Amino acid sequence: MAGYTSSTIGRKYAMALSAMFLLIFLIIHLSVNLLSVFGKDGPYNSASEFMGYNPLIQFLMQPILGFAVVFHFVMGFVLELKNRSARPIKYDMNNGAANSTWMSRNMIISGLVVLAFLGLHFYDFWWHEMNFKYIEGNTPDEARFWPEIHEKFADLWRVVIYVVAFVLLGLHLAHGFQSSFQSIGARHPKYTPIIKAVGTWYSILIPAGFIFIALYHFLTQ
Repeated sequence: MAGYTSSTIGRKYAMALSAMFLLIFLIIHLSVNLLSVFGKDGPYNSASEFMGYNPLIQFLMQPILGFAVVFHFVMGFVLELKNRSARPIKYDMNNGAANSTWMSRNMIISGLVVLAFLGLHFYDFWWHEMNFKYIEGNTPDEARFWPEIHEKFADLWRVVIYVVAFVLLGLHLAHGFQSSFQSIGARHPKYTPIIKAVGTWYSILIPAGFIFIALYHFLTQ
């Protein structure tokens, strides 16, 4: 792995693979959370209990997810810093805006904001879950999941943070989706428009879905 990620091409390829894994995870995560809008007696509790107590998910997929998140952001920062150090002329002196979007030039900024948001998100849900199951040693209670997510969005400040974070995530995805496919060699003119279109819709619908969930729980308190 160390040799593989020692080159710029290797780093970009590895980062693209981790990005694709996270893209799939976001779809699954959104699908489960969307079930919460069907009410406290809906399928959200059952789905959450399955995700929260399934050994395969808890002891295999969850550590892989954690590694992918850390790896993706660390590799992104490394690549950005190396790219900046390799530029003989800074963007503002080289009219970078004429050749690229603001988001493509500032992925590290949106990445840092999203990373900070993930810290809050892990504190809100993952740490609470670990505390409930492994520190306090409580017995499984399927009925607790919906009230927990509903209560988290009772405060306006938390809803605002989530909305802003998901808007920035959408901007991050708008560039990152296509970039990840390009990094693994999907550059054929035949497929580029399709990848771009799918990426655009993905970067809109996924964040919009999470924002809808937050607003739903806030407005139905």
